[in-house]
Amino acid sequence: MRWRRVPAPEALSAGPAMSRLAALLEAGVAPAVAWRHLADRARGAQELRMLAATAEATAAGGSGASALARAVASAPAEAVARAEWLQVAAAWHVAEATGAPLAATLRAGAEAARDLAQARREASVAAAGPRVTARIVLALPAVGVLLAVLMGVDAPRVLFATPAGWICLVGAGLLVGAARAWNARLFRAAAPPDGIPGLELDLVAIGLSGGGGWGRARACAASALEAFCPGSASAAPAASVLAAASALDDIEALSVGAGVPGAALLRGAADELRREARARAAADVERLGVRLMLPLGICVLPAFVLVGVVPLGIALLRGGA
Repeated sequence: MRWRRVPAPEALSAGPAMSRLAALLEAGVAPAVAWRHLADRARGAQELRMLAATAEATAAGGSGASALARAVASAPAEAVARAEWLQVAAAWHVAEATGAPLAATLRAGAEAARDLAQARREASVAAAGPRVTARIVLALPAVGVLLAVLMGVDAPRVLFATPAGWICLVGAGLLVGAARAWNARLFRAAAPPDGIPGLELDLVAIGLSGGGGWGRARACAASALEAFCPGSASAAPAASVLAAASALDDIEALSVGAGVPGAALLRGAADELRREARARAAADVERLGVRLMLPLGICVLPAFVLVGVVPLGIALLRGGA
């Protein structure tokens, strides 16, 4: 079983680079030059190739968002890191289309990426105990055979030299395989999603910051999600998607009805969705320890009986006979 690893700095995490880029742009550095500065101080070969490719494409006058997406597509990054960069590219695309301040856009993307990375770190730490427990439990059938040998019973001979032993071995193997697959599925279900919760709200807020109306901002956000993050909705929990859609409609109605800017309201709602997602991820990991008892009771313990108890009983009966 595997728990998805948290992206380390060398795994192309987007947050630190975007924070530096935003600071350079706020200081008046041209985008292409800013990207080149980042490339000169890259933290690894993968990041160097990606940042250099983006700098070259931006210097040639191309779309910064498209250049970043192409560079990410060619980089051998982990899925989580790739999702972070593509979400930043989506925010950049909205800023280019609506004229929103690019530095503020990148800073918001960096903060969202850091929130996602923090949620994954917390989930990974919380899952460390259940992960070790699952590995120990899967070793129980082998421990049963070893105990039989230590008791002076020739259990291996029963297992490998008799028809009943082969039946026990095959049955135990199938049960342990089922338990491993079940555990892996439980760990995948408890892992936080790759997408940034509230991303659509952030993108619409960027569009509004460019001076456009709600219709144009929402259209640009939808276009950016489709172009750069086509799987973000399917990767996010259904509850988060529905909450984001409901919040977007409610905030638009409030903003239009009260005649107040909607960007700040959208960012606040996006922050709230991210906090809820982190709490939900923590709760999922807490429940993981309980759910791991199901494969233990249904698969691992019967496998332990098949290879540890049944051969012992057969050997003792033969010895008594």
